[in-house]
Amino acid sequence: MFAVKKNTTNPIFNDNKLKLGTFCTNTVPNMTFLPERRDPTWANTLAGARLADEAGLEAVVPIARWKGYLDDRPDHIANVVFDVFTWAAGLAQATRYSSIFATSHAPTMHPLIVAKQCATIDAISGGRCSLNIVGGWNRREFDMFGIDLLEHDQRYVYLEEWLMLLRHLWTDPAEFDYESKYFRMKKAISRPQPLQPGGIPIMNAALSPVGMRFSAKNSDIGLISPQGLTPEEWKPQVENYKRMAREEFGREIQLWTNVSVVQSETQKAAEEYLHRYSVEFLDHECIDSVMLTISKENNVPMGSERLAFMRQRMATGAGHPLIGTAESIAAELERISRVGIDGIIMTWVDYVDGLERFNRDVLPLLEQAGLRKPHVAPVSAPQNTRR
Repeated sequence: MFAVKKNTTNPIFNDNKLKLGTFCTNTVPNMTFLPERRDPTWANTLAGARLADEAGLEAVVPIARWKGYLDDRPDHIANVVFDVFTWAAGLAQATRYSSIFATSHAPTMHPLIVAKQCATIDAISGGRCSLNIVGGWNRREFDMFGIDLLEHDQRYVYLEEWLMLLRHLWTDPAEFDYESKYFRMKKAISRPQPLQPGGIPIMNAALSPVGMRFSAKNSDIGLISPQGLTPEEWKPQVENYKRMAREEFGREIQLWTNVSVVQSETQKAAEEYLHRYSVEFLDHECIDSVMLTISKENNVPMGSERLAFMRQRMATGAGHPLIGTAESIAAELERISRVGIDGIIMTWVDYVDGLERFNRDVLPLLEQAGLRKPHVAPVSAPQNTRR
């Protein structure tokens, strides 16, 4: 069991056995042409964040994307993505409980900029900011910036140095100089520093052995995509990950995963809706391009079982599919918790409808199962109205 941080303002460290959040509301997570798909307007993303916040979900997590997955298609919906830092600042002001994440492509943003932005979001939110860091993999994005996409393992060398500097800026009481192959900083400082002691909590998504080792050493939360169709197949992977963090680096790490949710009154209705958006209206051109890019940049062979598994998961949304009634979804979440997963971030084709159903029907079942405590909304601090 991970250690619960005492006296923290960030709900990702609360004592709920299974933490919950939303994922990708700053863009469209589903590669589908479904007519009723809810597109990423500010009104839609704000409505989803408020539903998550009012229900006591621990996290609102965006995806980092500068550009979509198809060449010479500027009109494609995958290019429509809100900037994660200004997005997080807006949601921080509009919520009271959930941890508001930003997600940063490290090579595209200097640590000084990220340190300042995160500290600002932490101040706006009252100490609820978190940061999901990624090294990047979509070469199209790096080409826009005119920078090289490093070889896979070297990305984590860069990422570790980048994160080290970020944490210095968040905690160092003095100015500091630093020079290396990648960075040159003189009398570096970032004020204000975050409200949260020790700086902003870090999430990192990793699939490769090198990436998971980085995350076990450096992250508060490892966002994982376990191999296997059932939670029971995940258990050895989860146990090995946590054992590595504990035995090699002397630390506890939370492990979260992402799921796509289709909830309906019957199992049949849920499965028919899944088939409708992930098969009948699937954007084949887009998902084929994503798979080709992943294969080239992340050393996943074309035609491999692993790539086929990833394609199937991406067609349903983002991650392990939770398809069925409120009762079957709650039962599956309980199975996921039993194998050692500490948190779940969720996607829907329609976040507003999905969250309304989930909050009304699934959350009470999770409370009955002992996975979560009933949420008590925080009391808002009085506003200072003096000019």
